[in-house]
Amino acid sequence: MDYASTSGTLGTPVTFGLTDKDLDRLAYNEAISLSCGGIQKGDVVQLMTTIDRRFMAGLAYFLGIRRLGASIVRIGAGIPELQWDSINSYHPKYLIAVPSFLLKMIEYAEKNNIDYLRSSIKGVICIGETLREQDFSPNLLTQKIMEKWPSIALYSTYASTEMSTTFTECEYKHGGHHHPELIITEVLDEQGNALPLGELGELTITTLGVEGMPLLRFRTGDMVTLYQDKCPCGRNTIRVSPVVGRKQQMIKYKGTTLYPPVLMDLLTEFTQVENYIIEISNNEILTDEILIKIGTHTPSEALKEEIANHFRAKMRVVPKIEFYQVEAIEKQLYPKGSRKPVKFIDKRK
Repeated sequence: MDYASTSGTLGTPVTFGLTDKDLDRLAYNEAISLSCGGIQKGDVVQLMTTIDRRFMAGLAYFLGIRRLGASIVRIGAGIPELQWDSINSYHPKYLIAVPSFLLKMIEYAEKNNIDYLRSSIKGVICIGETLREQDFSPNLLTQKIMEKWPSIALYSTYASTEMSTTFTECEYKHGGHHHPELIITEVLDEQGNALPLGELGELTITTLGVEGMPLLRFRTGDMVTLYQDKCPCGRNTIRVSPVVGRKQQMIKYKGTTLYPPVLMDLLTEFTQVENYIIEISNNEILTDEILIKIGTHTPSEALKEEIANHFRAKMRVVPKIEFYQVEAIEKQLYPKGSRKPVKFIDKRK
């Protein structure tokens, strides 16, 4: 058995055991998912995520790239200098990376006179963060990347350890394509009733072909919409929309229903915001309160007012905003044992 675990975003990480057959299934899943994003036999792919620390996704990418017949450069996460050194040495065509890290790579390249616009990179399989709005238009993060690096194609993905399956965009970028031989997908309402295509609900999955820990009608907690009109790429499979948010993370704030990704998108607009943490708690009458802790090198009342006005204009409500040193927020973002930054903390009772 190979043991992997969930990230523990909403609690204690859950361990999953994968048999040899499960690993073979994982390789097949990722191979067809990566090919949906344009990767082909003979391409060179730079993997900018870990494959250790019980992280299933990193292992899946490695197995899928090998199954495709492509070559792989395993660099791991972080360290822009090492990433660019590898790009210059091995000339990968694709990266697999967290999209916000691309902005750090661009910043490093600009400071060190690296002509990234002429690099070998043609596309990035993006993990861990959404690239699209609900109408599939580019969100703020995508716009920022493309303004700086317009020559690359960004492909959004959606996956989880529980599913052992990936939904990846094709070149038309109208949702992640479903693999019907690997997973059954449904969208349910709060009462557990199946919703028709095109309606927002909780993604519920049944895995097919999994030996170690098969799941039957597992409710993921992710709020999505399913589509099945024919994609211009020719595929007829169901497509999954960008995730609106986690059902458990829904916030009711001063009469407005919000999900953390909405707050995160608005913060992305401010270059002065280096990092942040969103905390949700209950006040004395047990209604939701929002505190946004912002790490910035240039704190000021003018910046706080600018951010508050932006939230007011976009959401009609303003959360509490506090400034901190960037290093202090960075330490909180990566608590002991965490594989990825914890940007949302729910302290509600």
